[in-house]
Amino acid sequence: MKQYIVDAFTDRPFHGNSAAVCVMDRWIPDETMQAIAMENNLAETAFLVKEGERYRIRWFTPMTEEKLCGHATLAASFVLLTLIEPDAGEVRYSSCSGDLSVRRTDDCFELNFPTYPLTEIPVTDAMERAFGARPEKAIMGLDLNCVFADENTVRSLAPDYALLKQLPGRIWNATAKGREYDCVSRSFTPEITVPEDPVCGSAHCQIADYWARTLHKRIIRAYQASERGGELICEPLGNGRIALRGKAVLTAVTEWKL
Repeated sequence: MKQYIVDAFTDRPFHGNSAAVCVMDRWIPDETMQAIAMENNLAETAFLVKEGERYRIRWFTPMTEEKLCGHATLAASFVLLTLIEPDAGEVRYSSCSGDLSVRRTDDCFELNFPTYPLTEIPVTDAMERAFGARPEKAIMGLDLNCVFADENTVRSLAPDYALLKQLPGRIWNATAKGREYDCVSRSFTPEITVPEDPVCGSAHCQIADYWARTLHKRIIRAYQASERGGELICEPLGNGRIALRGKAVLTAVTEWKL
């Protein structure tokens, strides 16, 4: 079984967010997929099987199966539309988060993902202790999204991961209005083996939606200020959907002997 390693939300190797992509003829046992993801030790490994006109996609961290992953979906789409079905302009997926689609747009790939209801909640002392700085706002969606006063605060955060895990949410996002970009963000994921997600697509389903409303802008240019860094172009589409655009680059092709 071939496996592709792709850096997503970047056009430079060793930047963006790395994902493994396994395109299979048939499903293998769940425990084998989990073992492969653990062996890869990347934030996500995507497994795909074509079922009719769609691909079914599943995402595994080294620890568990995830319900949604943006960067691994971008990586999978790069593999399908560049290497496996290069004449296709779009790929459609079935997933546990519903139907997804990704299309090629010039030199980018555009993910059509769901948004989530966003509710402002009170800022607490526990948030301040966990992040190491006090947010100006706290927005609850699929994740906890904390809005800080400025970009420098977000870039310099050194959170307490044990305290973050005591806060509500799946991922703990820090964001602020940017200088060169509309927003700058970081995503902390201590529940998995990678404590900070280099570039998180599903987080931007919430972050970009928030900033589009706050800044009254149709398109949000977002930067993930992790050590590797990554860029996203985000456009809320209405009806609970958002377009996430990004680039990707192939870094390795390996083969599993199972």
